[in-house]
Amino acid sequence: MCRSIKTLREPYTEAVSEAEMRAAALQYVRKVSGYREPSRANVETFDRAVQEITAATERLLAELVVGGRSAA
Repeated sequence: MCRSIKTLREPYTEAVSEAEMRAAALQYVRKVSGYREPSRANVETFDRAVQEITAATERLLAELVVGGRSAA
């Protein structure tokens, strides 16, 4: 699933922008929900999921230990 989401941690990516984290989150939510664009009834839920996954991705990358040191 989501094979085209690129790896965002070092050493694969040196500097990760919020836009890259959001793009990965958006792709994940699209895949899981089955919607490329949500209906009007689902926009708020869809957008909130993207925000929450972006935040979780940021926390994950900040806290990962890679090669004995923090990844961030």
